[in-house]
Amino acid sequence: MRIIKLFLSSLFLLVILGGCKKIATDDVSFVDALAAPADVSVLFSITQDNSGLVTITPNGTGAVYYDVYYGDATTTPVNVTAGTGTTHVYAEGLYNVKIVAHAVNGKITELIQPLTVSFRAPENLVVTWSIDAANNFKVNLTATALYETVFKVFFGDVPNEPGLPFLEGQNVSHVYAAVGSYTLRVIAYSGGSATTTYTTTVNIVDPILIPITFESPTVNYAFTNFGGGVGTKIANPQMNGINTSANVGRMVKNAPEVWGGSFLTLMDPIDFSTNKVFRMKVFSPRVGARVLLKVENLTNGGISFEKEVTSTVANAWEDMAFDFRAINTSNSYHKVVIICDLGVVGDGSPNFTWLFDDIRLTNQMPVGLLDLPITFDLPNVNYEVTDFGGNQTEASLDPTNGANNVKKTTKPNGAETWAGTTMGAGYTTALPFTATKTQMSIRVYSPAAGIRVRLKVEDRTNNTRSVETEAMTQAANTWETLIFDFANQSSGTAALNLAYTYNMGSIFFDFGNAGNGKVFYWDDVSFLAVNTTPNYLALPITFQSTTYPYNFVNFGGGVGTVVNNPNPSGINTSTKVGKMVKGAPEVWAGTFLELVNPINFSVLRTFKVKVYSPRVGAKLLLKVENATNGGISFEREATCTTANAWEELTFDYSMIDPGLSFSKVVFIFDLGTPGDGSPNFTFYFDDITLN
Repeated sequence: MRIIKLFLSSLFLLVILGGCKKIATDDVSFVDALAAPADVSVLFSITQDNSGLVTITPNGTGAVYYDVYYGDATTTPVNVTAGTGTTHVYAEGLYNVKIVAHAVNGKITELIQPLTVSFRAPENLVVTWSIDAANNFKVNLTATALYETVFKVFFGDVPNEPGLPFLEGQNVSHVYAAVGSYTLRVIAYSGGSATTTYTTTVNIVDPILIPITFESPTVNYAFTNFGGGVGTKIANPQMNGINTSANVGRMVKNAPEVWGGSFLTLMDPIDFSTNKVFRMKVFSPRVGARVLLKVENLTNGGISFEKEVTSTVANAWEDMAFDFRAINTSNSYHKVVIICDLGVVGDGSPNFTWLFDDIRLTNQMPVGLLDLPITFDLPNVNYEVTDFGGNQTEASLDPTNGANNVKKTTKPNGAETWAGTTMGAGYTTALPFTATKTQMSIRVYSPAAGIRVRLKVEDRTNNTRSVETEAMTQAANTWETLIFDFANQSSGTAALNLAYTYNMGSIFFDFGNAGNGKVFYWDDVSFLAVNTTPNYLALPITFQSTTYPYNFVNFGGGVGTVVNNPNPSGINTSTKVGKMVKGAPEVWAGTFLELVNPINFSVLRTFKVKVYSPRVGAKLLLKVENATNGGISFEREATCTTANAWEELTFDYSMIDPGLSFSKVVFIFDLGTPGDGSPNFTFYFDDITLN
């Protein structure tokens, strides 16, 4: 108050001094006589964006400034000069705003004014959702709205669902556990109590698509029957031969129509852009029964294409091929129609009951039996092959000779590790395996060296009778002849059984590795009348190959190499031999070679090795090991009886377990004695054979 009086005294003094007549006075008593502020009011301006921002502008007569108490958790008032205002952010609710108006003389007037802050409900709520293109059980959604602060989605498949919060612009997904109809809700929250809700129904279905296998527990294989045909999905009553799947389709043909049948409607039109040959496994009640496979437009039955195939076996599965290569691919086809014995009225008996399964699209026409050698050059021979696991094989010309016909196999990205190609429907005559004739050969043009190629032969009427073996490419971008010795079967596969009939073959390029686009050419599939030494590391080991690098793996101080024979005489006049120099520090120092295929101990169990030792009494331990588990092994030791001359040591493996897999051949000289790398610890060895 004293400050105000001093201010007014000074003001009046200036006025007096500036007048025509100067009067000196300090009487400010009239200020004390002024009234307290009157007509005090307040104006609230609430921003309509759900932010809670309020502008507070106090008014009154005789007030020079105001104290504004917001009425919420903020306890300290804000000082506002007359004619101005203040802003404050409120949560939704009811508040008592207090205004204290101050006059120039310090007198005050108070006003308490209720303020209601309410948020408007979100507007223009737009929810965008769709079934995921790669997963029919997955829903993806986003949402936008005005005046919202957060969304919450309820997918409708969980009791007492808490809801999933998300923000505008955020993508959320959900995978349903089963097919069905679900109520999907999205709630937009304002930041207060007001909300806006979007509700829709999501129908989760597992659609029928090509291939049709009848194995999915969630697909509704809804047959549409006509003319007396009745199609259903049933448990496979004939799990044998080429079809051991759990479920199949069944067609029972009844009266009255000769065209009685059934069809399945696919979700998407059939893609004939690449493959145009339908394959379907059929179990017919009789030879000569006819199966018509037809595709139709979804709404116009006049747009269709069909082919008919006659069964060649009764009461057994056969894989029928329906040639759709002439189909008009500019049309759309959604329906797959099956009619058995078109033109004949069925009676619903077992004689008019068919099973069918594995309806798929390929580019493979029916294949025929082939005579070995397979050269792909003979006229009027059907050299069609059957790919599986994602392989893609086609007829091609030799990349080095345009006059030579070959096969070209691509193992594309995404192809299975076991992707392969079956040669025709089998061989005209069974492979003439004997105890001494166990090999086949194939010429291969590979993109790289060191690629494993597997060859499998089997009984085409009983695929449980098979044997597999491997060879390894030695060069890139050049033709080489790979030798496949079935006496040395691949790890984990059955051994060659001379009592079985083997009359079908399949080739697997880069076996064990997923497809990555490699391309292989192959030709001249032959059975060898005389066993030969393969061009990959296998028994016998002679060190004579000019293409295989004989990659010794050394350990403990042993060093194995291939060298010229230091003394080509006596029982060993070969040009190349193995050399072992035993150095420090380990008493078990040695080296090993790993074979492409495991050793076949089913018949032969005696090893022989030619050794050139620097001294009498030196010992050689010959050991075989599993490719990945060194604990699976077998070993025998023999003692040298001559010095500086070749002799043949014998190792008795009669007690080995032939059911185990051994592909490493380990050499350790003088086990228990540390070597010093001198000539006294230098050994030569050759012709490792199994007898």
